[in-house]
Amino acid sequence: MEKPMKNLTKPTVAVVKFASCDGCQLTLLNCEEDLLALADRIEFTHFAEASSDLRPGPYDLAIVEGSISTPKDLLRIVELRAQSKKLITIGACATAGGVQALRNFADFEEFKKAVYASPEMIDSLAASTPIAQHVQVDFELRGCPVDKHQLIEVVLAMASGRRPKTSTECVCQPCKRRGTVCVVVAQKKACLGPVTQAGCGAICPAYDRGCYACFGPASETNMQALSDGLLLSKMSNSQAAMFLQSFHPASPEFQGERRRLLQIQPPARS
Repeated sequence: MEKPMKNLTKPTVAVVKFASCDGCQLTLLNCEEDLLALADRIEFTHFAEASSDLRPGPYDLAIVEGSISTPKDLLRIVELRAQSKKLITIGACATAGGVQALRNFADFEEFKKAVYASPEMIDSLAASTPIAQHVQVDFELRGCPVDKHQLIEVVLAMASGRRPKTSTECVCQPCKRRGTVCVVVAQKKACLGPVTQAGCGAICPAYDRGCYACFGPASETNMQALSDGLLLSKMSNSQAAMFLQSFHPASPEFQGERRRLLQIQPPARS
């Protein structure tokens, strides 16, 4: 008896940008030979960074870079979510608002007046927010930019219907495995490694710099212990709060510790 033919249709994938620097999309393009192998498994039907052939949905998987910063962004992300079976966010901007979320802590109208000659022409939201604040997200991959090996793993896993296998340890663990001398102990430098998710390869400590948490908070963090036991021995409360407001300022863990350090009451629930 003749065997039935397998379904050779590859999952369709859209890579879509919102407010960002394009660095995470470039990480995907920089996968080189791995990207060619990936293209054998999936079909990129919408990827403006790589091709002008931009096909409409529906899509099996949407890969989203960037934060929501304009009213038009809000409409686009809701429409994209409706067209996609699964949606993943990549990078600090998409998962935690990005560095542009620093404007969330100041007077947005004053910022516009200081930066733009005609601020009344700027159609922007007062806050830069992560994608998950507006639509359901099936998986978040952090980093600024993301790690290419983790990115390939996540895309293949999500396209094939399995849970991605990514690191859940903190930066201190790969830091020790690569034999790096602790910058906190040896050089008395401030470092967010103990509360930051691994994935970068512990690059900053290897070059005598403290971790700046570009991969966001680890799965289990003790932010108060880090501040009281390390940061506040080297800087003031306001300086420590600013140290936490870098790549992932919209992360609840960093936001909560910032408010504690500055004695700011959390916003009332509506």
